[in-house]
Amino acid sequence: MTVTLDTNILYQALYSRSGASYAILQLIRTGAIELALSVPVFEEYRQVLLRPRTQKETGRSRQEMETVLDFLALVGVVTPIHYLWRPNLPDAGDDMFVELAVASGSEYLITRNTRHYRTGGLDLGIRIVTPPAFLGQWRDSHG
Repeated sequence: MTVTLDTNILYQALYSRSGASYAILQLIRTGAIELALSVPVFEEYRQVLLRPRTQKETGRSRQEMETVLDFLALVGVVTPIHYLWRPNLPDAGDDMFVELAVASGSEYLITRNTRHYRTGGLDLGIRIVTPPAFLGQWRDSHG
């Protein structure tokens, strides 16, 4: 199963080891699920994780963040985006995540901000869910 992660999931996973976001990152680490990745999404991850504010809030050093980014680059399934289709979401910065989810065939786009991904009734073939909702569905289908 392939998933696309909004940046806020990575931030939360690095902020706390007790939540659903961290559990999702562990599923990626063990290979139970695959992470879809594109150059624009990876650059977004990089920009957010390397901010001094993010490092301070998560209690992680720049080197630790670089290690996380190296891990994501290693395990992520790189998906080129060959079109400039834009879903025109309320926050244009979120369009790249929908583009990646569609191009990679992700079953899920996991985000803490599902309201940001309202597509005006357009069926994109992906489920846009919160981390707890994803874990519940994953556990139901994988025991």
